[in-house]
Amino acid sequence: MTATSMLFSCSMHVGVSNPMMASKSSACCLSNRPSSHSKSISSCGQFGVSGKSKLLCRASALQVESAPSFSVGQKFQFDDVIEAQQFDRETLNAIFEVARSMENIRNNSSGSQMLKGYLMATLFYEPSTRTRLSFESAMRRLGGDVLTTENAREFSSAAKGETLEDTIRTVEGYSDIIVLRHFESGAARRAATTASIPVINAGDGPGQHPTQALLDIYTIEREIGKLDGIKVGLVGDLANGRTVRSLAYLLAKYHDVKIYFVSPNVVKMKDDIKEYLTSEGVEWEESSDLMEVASKCDVVYQTRIQKERFGDKINLYEEARGKYIVNQDVLKVMQNHAVVMHPLPRLDEIEVEVDSDPRAAYFRQAKNGLYIRMALLKVLLLGW
Repeated sequence: MTATSMLFSCSMHVGVSNPMMASKSSACCLSNRPSSHSKSISSCGQFGVSGKSKLLCRASALQVESAPSFSVGQKFQFDDVIEAQQFDRETLNAIFEVARSMENIRNNSSGSQMLKGYLMATLFYEPSTRTRLSFESAMRRLGGDVLTTENAREFSSAAKGETLEDTIRTVEGYSDIIVLRHFESGAARRAATTASIPVINAGDGPGQHPTQALLDIYTIEREIGKLDGIKVGLVGDLANGRTVRSLAYLLAKYHDVKIYFVSPNVVKMKDDIKEYLTSEGVEWEESSDLMEVASKCDVVYQTRIQKERFGDKINLYEEARGKYIVNQDVLKVMQNHAVVMHPLPRLDEIEVEVDSDPRAAYFRQAKNGLYIRMALLKVLLLGW
């Protein structure tokens, strides 16, 4: 199954040569907020096209202000953002172009009210700073409003035993799009199957974090200037880190990429990612030598050891923590053009002294998350 086939192509422009596509386009754009939606997600995770029309588009969305670099008739629509595998290169390029346009939006500027009248619900069952605030900032910068619950696991009806499905059915009645972070892998897919409005996976346990991967790829392209032919070192907690899993899936979309896995033995990258990379022809290598890997890589992507995933196995956490630290010694062997990235928050795995080095890209990376999430909200609610 190719990534392209996992998205449904639904052109939102007139003049589509395929009559079936034209009918889908018409259904997509008849009204601002359709009264009913339907969608299907098969057991293998393929996103269906059963008339769901969740991409709510306004007439203004059809006015193209400038000619995009990608073919308008070839763009792929998507109802939800659930996993990194659902994107192909063409769709990634299209999202990144929208994100670049979002960098120019300021208060009272053109586009700053494009989501006026829309409500986004953020349901976060796990702690978050950057992801939740960047989504809320993104929605407000585009003129929309936000309904939020910061710790839904304790301060929502989930504490009374309400199922995720019942929560989603309730919240979709109050909002136009749901951003969900959950402690269980696969929770976002369950929510998307239940909801008739767009659902964005903001992290599901040790599963995936697709919007983080999108902003990571966007950052690499902006920092390094290319995505083909790069070498990336993924460092730290690779077993529990949903960010590195999603990033590996997206890196596989590009040519001549090599990935190094550097981690303590107790948190090595899981076999499903290795098998996927092998099936896609992506070269990967496990190493215990951070210095050697850092000297070869364009990107050193550091992650924290996630204590919350170890439960009562504190001895294993202590064994893993502090084994690989990015410090001045690592910077000395890195190439001048290379960058250090981190999804944040950090503990002690990147020393504070590294922050002043221009190759420390993690705060620029975090800022890019705002533009990517603005782009996703725009595309999901208004269309391309």
